Amino acid sequence: MPLRSAPARPFRSRLRATCVIAVCVTALSQAPTSTAAAPGSGADDLRGQLEQLVAAPGGPPGAIAVLQRDGVTRVVRAGVADLATGRPPQPGDHMRIASTAKAFSGAVALSLVDRHALRLDETIGRRLPRLPRAWHSVTLRQLLNHTSGLPDYTEDEEFRQILAADPRHHFDSRRLLDFVADRPLNFPPGTQYRYSNSDNIAVALMAEAATGTPYEQLLRILVYGPLGLRNTSLPQGYRMPEPYLHGYAVTPPPPEDVSELFGVSGSWASGGIISTPADMTRFIRGYAGGALYGRGVVHEQRRWIPGASQPAGPGANMAGLAIFRYTTRCGVVLGHTGNFPGYTQLIAATPDGRRSLTFSITTQINDSSNPDLLNRMRAVQENFVCALLTRSAH
Repeated sequence: MPLRSAPARPFRSRLRATCVIAVCVTALSQAPTSTAAAPGSGADDLRGQLEQLVAAPGGPPGAIAVLQRDGVTRVVRAGVADLATGRPPQPGDHMRIASTAKAFSGAVALSLVDRHALRLDETIGRRLPRLPRAWHSVTLRQLLNHTSGLPDYTEDEEFRQILAADPRHHFDSRRLLDFVADRPLNFPPGTQYRYSNSDNIAVALMAEAATGTPYEQLLRILVYGPLGLRNTSLPQGYRMPEPYLHGYAVTPPPPEDVSELFGVSGSWASGGIISTPADMTRFIRGYAGGALYGRGVVHEQRRWIPGASQPAGPGANMAGLAIFRYTTRCGVVLGHTGNFPGYTQLIAATPDGRRSLTFSITTQINDSSNPDLLNRMRAVQENFVCALLTRSAH
């Protein structure tokens, strides 16, 4: 498919976007969203809520949600996929999926656990002995549920300086943890929850070490193929496949297209995947529904501990193994969130995988950039979950 390169950006503009790159994360609240009565779940009402989110100060230029329930699909959208053309968002548009890519690394690792190629109690020391000795006792389970204590490489000053100077810098994805290799663990493994982008880099490296197969190929074999994902990939560069949802930095105005401003080699297994709303719908239905591995692994994946995704998802958040439980006023869904310059994502499905929601917007919203808008978005997401779960949804 054709690729479109973006024009060069002035340094001030690049630096503005760099300062909000999604992998440079801060701790987020896991408090539930508003418990006020939800608006109706009809198509017009849901569309109206998306339109209000688009029109809000700091809101995204475009938004698209795909709700699928028992084989029936509803697409709700507002705004545009491209400010230059006014084209509306479509389910087949490519987009950066941000930290929902962590669920893909979970899918790979847990599929290997199911095949007895990895064990949840296997350690970094056994599979990745070149990493610091102080990290060697960390297990795969602790990496997957963010209780490892690994320092987050995206918070390293050298990493950030490189990215600020050249947002398209090509990192060696398999050496990203070198940025923090001189640091001890933040806490004894298993004693705290702390979301860290380093965790999923280590997960992908353990999967490669166990199989002798590149992570990108493991994704194709274990995830894309079984779930029928035809428009999902893990690139190294900055280009986006056509057609795509253009992502924007909206503050300060005017909106700036940052879709192709960053290379994703510095995100890799932590947040570098490109997909579409249609493919993400197929993915989360299979992933949350346990289609990729047996019941024993599903049971281990759903051992919930206190912890929130970043940004926090709708309702009250709990963490499992590369998946989160979102308990809303209307029921429970399982999934993941993510944000990256130009994009904010939520994917969620019922535990049986029969009902799903993919919710994508074309600007970055998180607690550090716009906490009020984040709370508003979470309330809208909860209303969409309620529309998905209630009988009046179709």
